[in-house]
Formats: sequence, structure tokens, C-alpha cells
Amino acid sequence: MAEKNPGLPAALSTEREISDFLAQVAQVAAAPAGATRGRLIFALDATASRQPTWDRAAALQGEMFLAAASLGGLEIQPCFYRGFGEFKAGPWFRESDALLRLMSTVTCRAGHTQIAKVLQHTINVTRQHRVAALVFVGDCCEEDVDGLCALAGELGLLGTRAFVFHEGSNAVAASAMREIARLANGVYCRFDSGSADALRDLLRAVAAYAAGGLPALQAMQSQSEHVKLIARQLLGH
Repeated sequence: MAEKNPGLPAALSTEREISDFLAQVAQVAAAPAGATRGRLIFALDATASRQPTWDRAAALQGEMFLAAASLGGLEIQPCFYRGFGEFKAGPWFRESDALLRLMSTVTCRAGHTQIAKVLQHTINVTRQHRVAALVFVGDCCEEDVDGLCALAGELGLLGTRAFVFHEGSNAVAASAMREIARLANGVYCRFDSGSADALRDLLRAVAAYAAGGLPALQAMQSQSEHVKLIARQLLGH
């Protein structure tokens, strides 16, 4: 049986394809005055193995705000884990400058992954006030996969989609992260240092979804294969 959520094709989209997709997303009508802003949790693995790419990940969040601005805006809550059991969730930000200032003070520390805390936190928050999407960026998984899947399934039932961006090629992490994305009705994407630009633009697309909902994604289906795959996975749930 074919895998339901295979992730992105190996070939990355060209800059033109991504630009065309973003142009179509930007044409979606802005949210009416007074509409509730979209809410998105952006969670990062800040263990030692992520240090080389931490600055890039923090900067990507600013790109997400820009993408969401024309769709009525977006609130982002940054979260990260690192060290010995350290997990922190920041306040909700509406301005990218304040968010980036906070993230610039964070450094990576050696420790085990804490993906379960990310998922449980997202569940707790969305029970109080709906969160449109969870974005998680990480490279490893050192936790019980069954436990993670149970949390991801609960998140899916609550209607919060998980967009899981996997850095590197660790096979154990890939398997776990694919399942998390599938059970939370989201999308899994693997990336590396050579696909940073594609990751940036895909995150901007996720921001557009969080701010504008599924209508913001319907315009993308005629675009490149990996962008089309994201739309097919989301609109097919």
C-alpha cells in the first residue's frame, strides 16, 4: 500500500515555481477588519546538533510574518527545548522584530530531544484557544515513538495541523516525524543546508495557511510538484 504521507519529492522546486506559488497565495483576499488573527506555534530543537543552523531557523520566522501580513496577520509563539529537560515557550508575538530579538538571545545546549513536550504544549494551548498550525524544526528523535504518535493523534483530533521540517537524514527521526505529521493531518518535509531557500518559502506558505486557512492553499495546486504535494495532503484530509 502506498505511503499516505511520503514527504516532498527529492527534487526541489525552482525559484520561479516557488515565486509563482507565493504570488498566487498573496492574491487571496485579506481577512476582514476585526477578524481573529491566525495563531501558530513555532517549535525548535535547540540541542547542540542544531547550533550550525540555529540563526537561520530564527530568521525564518521573520519571513513567516511577512507572508501572513496580507492575509490578516499572524500571531506566533516560539518554543524550544535544549539541555537537561529545558523546555521554554515564549509569549505570543505579532511583530517580527520583537520575536527575532528574543530568539537571538537563545543558544543551543547539548541534551536529548523533547518532542513530546512540544506536542503536549501545543495540545494544552489549543484547548484554550485554537492554534491553526504547529511548525517543528528538528534533526533527531530520541523518544518513544508510540508516545509521540498518541500525542500527534490527539493534536489532529483538535484540528491543529503539524508541519514537520526534518533537517538531515537520520532514518529513525524521519520515520517518527513522518508519523507525527500524518497523525496531525500535516506535512513532513526533509531539508538540508542546500535547501534553505525552499524551506523559507515553504514556511511562508505555512504562515499563509495559518493566517488565511485552506482557501489560501487552494491557489497553489497548479504549481510545482512539491508545492502541489503539500496542497494535496492538506486539502485531502
